[in-house]
Amino acid sequence: MTNVELGLPALPAKPYPEEVHARLAADAEELIGRYPVARSALLPLLHLVQAEEGFVSPTGIRFCAEQLDLTTAEVTAVATFYTMYRRRPAGKYHVGVCTNTLCAVLGGDQIFEELQEHLGIRNNETTADGEISIEHIECNAACDYAPVVMVNWEFFDDQTPESAKRLVDDLRAGREVCPTRGARLCEFKETARILAGFPDERPGANDESGAGGAPSLAGLRLARGETLPGTGGTKVVSPRHEGAAEPRHEGTAEPRHEGAAEARHEGTAEPRHEGAAERPGQEGTEA
Repeated sequence: MTNVELGLPALPAKPYPEEVHARLAADAEELIGRYPVARSALLPLLHLVQAEEGFVSPTGIRFCAEQLDLTTAEVTAVATFYTMYRRRPAGKYHVGVCTNTLCAVLGGDQIFEELQEHLGIRNNETTADGEISIEHIECNAACDYAPVVMVNWEFFDDQTPESAKRLVDDLRAGREVCPTRGARLCEFKETARILAGFPDERPGANDESGAGGAPSLAGLRLARGETLPGTGGTKVVSPRHEGAAEPRHEGTAEPRHEGAAEARHEGTAEPRHEGAAERPGQEGTEA
């Protein structure tokens, strides 16, 4: 098995063309300047080079190493640890299907299998037209909307095999596709640049992010003692302020247990156990 098949960089890597290198170096300087220690900018720089080529290439690894005074081995160790850094070129639209526990049992595994068959590609592969790549994701952090599919890291909730296939067909046909929540879709390389830390220049895009939906906020509402639609007014959790608080000792947070104060030895914090048997040879000393 070759290094390419393993997703490892072929070395020595070629440098970027002069014009590309100069443009990326200016961006890298801005990113590095945000951190007190230069090597802390490695993750953003990896997104930056991914935005250039659609994956983290050997050339991209070499560029990051040179900018941060690291070895290519150090950069490769990070780039191959995080799954958001692609080792092969991504499609214009990178489709991630959650196959972790909840999504899987609710249909994620079936969605992933049918999408692969529908597109004629396998995990981490890209269609011949370069439009769609597909990957199974361990968790999209959206279990309350399972099963979830992401396109360029934007959410498409409550999916089925049929809706997921319509989604990729619409993307390949160039039809407008709107995420369930979050900003409008942009291409994979554009998303990578935003993840590197550069602003989304599309008018109104930042205002489209929205907030948590009803399923996400259900637990919070229950914890506050509120009722949810369709529950018949039943409170699953009572609010903390309900119920009378126990009276407390003056000047202390301890509850008052009337009549429970024990007599104590003079000059000690030990409670007196009246009638306790004395130890032999230790007259006057309590056990």
